[in-house]
Amino acid sequence: MPSFTALLPPQVLPIVMLTASNVFMTFAWYGHLKHKSSPLLIAIVASWGIAFFEYCLAVPANRFGSEVYSTAQLKTMQEVITLLVFAGFSVLYLKEPLGWNHLVGFAFISAGAFFIFHKF
Repeated sequence: MPSFTALLPPQVLPIVMLTASNVFMTFAWYGHLKHKSSPLLIAIVASWGIAFFEYCLAVPANRFGSEVYSTAQLKTMQEVITLLVFAGFSVLYLKEPLGWNHLVGFAFISAGAFFIFHKF
């Protein structure tokens, strides 16, 4: 059986794993907002349970990613992925629209990411 890291190129593996980890974390942090009538303690415990799986993906993603990316690049990648996952989650799950101001803000953050990944 091939090793987990042999399934995807080293540049792609952390991106896939960080994307998956962000899906878990977004549900852990914001999924309970659709269930505001449930007790807060239940939301906290459920969020911890979901966040465990996020850590099981994020920690190795950063470990594997550090072989091909700097920590600044990994953190920047994480933030951009977080915004993309959150935008989709907000629209699809929470049914909250994104306005032009959100898109402009995301564009500025993406522009910042461009500078992290390029040397001048």
